[in-house]
Amino acid sequence: MTPEELGTRLGGAASVSGGGAWSRVTVDVAVDGWAPAVHTARNDLGYDYLDWLSAVDELDDGFRIVAHLWSTTGRTGVLLRTLVSRESAAVPSIVDVFAGAAWHERETHEMFGVDFPGHPGGLRPLLLPPEFEGHPLRKEFVLAARVAKAWPGAKEPGESHDPHAARRAPMRPPGVPAPGEWGPRPPAGEPSGAGGSGPAGREPGPRPRTPDGQG
Repeated sequence: MTPEELGTRLGGAASVSGGGAWSRVTVDVAVDGWAPAVHTARNDLGYDYLDWLSAVDELDDGFRIVAHLWSTTGRTGVLLRTLVSRESAAVPSIVDVFAGAAWHERETHEMFGVDFPGHPGGLRPLLLPPEFEGHPLRKEFVLAARVAKAWPGAKEPGESHDPHAARRAPMRPPGVPAPGEWGPRPPAGEPSGAGGSGPAGREPGPRPRTPDGQG
């Protein structure tokens, strides 16, 4: 079956991913065609194994939900994708077709905040503690560990091991704010030092010195 024929059977637009021998036919379907496409792939086309299901944060475009289905008899796979907006991030559950999708949908819900209407059990937490707030795989989510620790580490290649030697200012990963720019904000009208603008309500530490010793 050609990629175009497979796309027609699944009700979407077909393409082929990169990767040479590891390439996959990729079929993009509308949200309302997601569950029917999965049903057709398993029951009519022989893709009888759900390898994985997850999401990709496409920022302004929304979230792209991706599932890799595999045919154990045909020894071939297909990537099925759909795109949802950030404002209405919901995709019908496919647990009734693949029972193993239950954990994948729960993880995707936790990490990206995507809902799966029809999921049995109400998308209970799978990996994160109950008190955790936010969705850590969304691109706007700031990882506190990256803010607190210099990146890519305490020592740069070629830097002296002498603790008294001057060092350049620590680097931050792209998109990660400075310690004084994240965390709880003070109430309106209160000086930033009182409410704490850094981690755990602390003031940012002393300004690092540049290699020439100047502040």
